[in-house]
Amino acid sequence: MKKKIWITLLLLLMGSGVILAGIQRLLIPKYMGQVVEGAFIHEYYQEDTPHDVLFLGDCEVYENISPVTLWREYGITSYIRGSAQQLIAQSYYLLEDTLRYETPKAVVFNVSAMQQYEQENETYNRMTMDGMKWSSSKWNAIRATAMEDEHMIEYIFPLLRFHSRFKELEADDLTYYFSPGKVSHNGYYMRADVRPAGDFPTERRRADYSFDPRAWEYLERMRLLCEEKGITLVLMKAPSLYPTWYEQWDSQIAAYAQEKGLVYINGISRIEDIGIDFSQDTYDGGLHMNVYGAEKLSRYFGSILQEIPGVEDRRNDKALAAVWEEKGQFYDTKKAEQEAEFAELGYISQFYSGE
Repeated sequence: MKKKIWITLLLLLMGSGVILAGIQRLLIPKYMGQVVEGAFIHEYYQEDTPHDVLFLGDCEVYENISPVTLWREYGITSYIRGSAQQLIAQSYYLLEDTLRYETPKAVVFNVSAMQQYEQENETYNRMTMDGMKWSSSKWNAIRATAMEDEHMIEYIFPLLRFHSRFKELEADDLTYYFSPGKVSHNGYYMRADVRPAGDFPTERRRADYSFDPRAWEYLERMRLLCEEKGITLVLMKAPSLYPTWYEQWDSQIAAYAQEKGLVYINGISRIEDIGIDFSQDTYDGGLHMNVYGAEKLSRYFGSILQEIPGVEDRRNDKALAAVWEEKGQFYDTKKAEQEAEFAELGYISQFYSGE
């Protein structure tokens, strides 16, 4: 009799747990509508083939690099583990997390994150860390970057944080509850609209151009982890016109790269070589590339990446080629859909091919 009671209680508890888990999954933001960036981090776990190159950083990587272009031009397999306003500590722990699944030949870190060590908006933390699978890396990322009013228990049980979303549920919450789908292209956020660069606020002088010592600490930890795993670390600064990337910041990164024997690519100083036209290759006035600018930057950057030991042309690998053929078809379909949509709205010239 007692055994039956315990079994009944256990089944009730299990049933309650399943119900709570289902409610929690419903309430967690799906990031499939207007703010798709929150889906990027989790999408990585759907990958089932390895990548020679891993990109880490904020919007300056996930909006400016096209992995499909790297594959088509050079046969380079790559993935972008980028997220909005990704902090360098988060980049480090995402690298740790990625190494649980694969060991790339090269890691490219976008150094714009060096200018801000602490988070200013909980939403950005959530968009990065909610998508990570649970591991010591996720735990440590939360501990390192959570804001004062954020609590670990709310990351462990997101229902505690998002319970009030009952009032905000939309059709997408039900649609993507059953079928998450994909919104990125190996972490790349595609935009095919065109908004030419305009005027920017006057560059403001700073009293101190030093990076936070904790940012330097995590950059060094990233370098040492790559060294330990036999990975080539490359530092890059995307060719954006704004916000300002000060010469004082650039010189500090360049000095660090020289001291540690790293390659540092400052895309701002190579805009002409890359062939970027800021009247056509940006969708937000010069902050980020549109798909045409991202393809140009990827063609340029790929010529550098192909010189790294272990980064090889994989197009003769039939299994990989089949996977990337499918990725390319998805990429082309979404690009054509956006071009048609934005041309109709007047945000893109129907005659502009990006060449």
